[in-house]
Amino acid sequence: MSTLFKDMLSSDESVFKNEDALDFDYIPKLMPFRETQQSYVAACIAPLLQGRNGKNLFISGAPGIGKTAAVRWVLRDLEEETDEVVPIYINCWQKNTTYKIMLEICDQLGYKFTHNKKTEELFAVIKDILNKKAAVFVFDEIDKIQDFDFLYTIMEEIYKKSIILITNFKEWMAELDQRIKSRLTPEPLQFRQYNPAETDKILRKRIDYAFVPGVWEDSALRLISKKTSDIKDIRSGLYLLRQSGLAAEDRSSRKIGEGHAKVALEKLDEFTIKGSDQLEDETKFILDLVKQKSGSRIGDLHRMYLQKGGHSSYKSFRRKITKLEESKFITLERVTDKTGNTSIVKYNNVKKLTDF
Repeated sequence: MSTLFKDMLSSDESVFKNEDALDFDYIPKLMPFRETQQSYVAACIAPLLQGRNGKNLFISGAPGIGKTAAVRWVLRDLEEETDEVVPIYINCWQKNTTYKIMLEICDQLGYKFTHNKKTEELFAVIKDILNKKAAVFVFDEIDKIQDFDFLYTIMEEIYKKSIILITNFKEWMAELDQRIKSRLTPEPLQFRQYNPAETDKILRKRIDYAFVPGVWEDSALRLISKKTSDIKDIRSGLYLLRQSGLAAEDRSSRKIGEGHAKVALEKLDEFTIKGSDQLEDETKFILDLVKQKSGSRIGDLHRMYLQKGGHSSYKSFRRKITKLEESKFITLERVTDKTGNTSIVKYNNVKKLTDF
């Protein structure tokens, strides 16, 4: 082969070994730097293995730092350990009412005869199945929930269980109904953000899973690692790894170099983390902030957003606010005060999130 073509991929070659390993919901074989948190989650569940009631957990931390992945890793390990404890994982962004949650639990338990059944009838089925064993209930993005009847019911009617609540917002627990809080009495567990060295190691480990050995040039990976660390969101890093690989393949290159990484970085503004309802994660994060701080000036909101781990510039933040207004999630009220012209951002209670 001539030197001109030796570094070019043939039609049946790829730089990817397992591209699925770059998906946001992929659960790696190892979760580096989350061992302490995983051990704590496992310790709260462990009494169920001994026929006793487990502990409840309230997990908080910024987006994209492994909260969900760490918990789902523990659930996977639990499934491999025993059939006597049933893991139930629900994302409350879509399943945001008691009825939807009951339908989803029935589906996960393999019960299909849900048509025309009321909420109480669905729970009767769930109770009959789960009270023969034990259960771990994980409610991710719990701050999106519209009612709490399901929590009351589970706490009162399921004998042996652990309930795990996950949210980006540590302060959400303070707003929870005191009657629920006093019965739930969850243990708090906060996830810290990864430091630059940890971010780099996580991305290198994911490359081992996803790419053919030796295709990444170290200078390219350093670019991706630094950007991911600056953003403080591992999911952005996974996106950049995938886009770098795709850029290399577009040029039939056997190596992923700085040029391919720079192409990926240019696409970062297009990055969205799609939920089942197609609203991107970053926009959900902003919408949650507006909901909590409705009536604030847009500049103040952007400062709070950065303090909570957001990474978009004011210009990008403003674009996302405008899109939320266009979709009727929020209302912008243009005002003039002593600081000049500004916009007051108000959460719109009329349109439900599930209508998006």
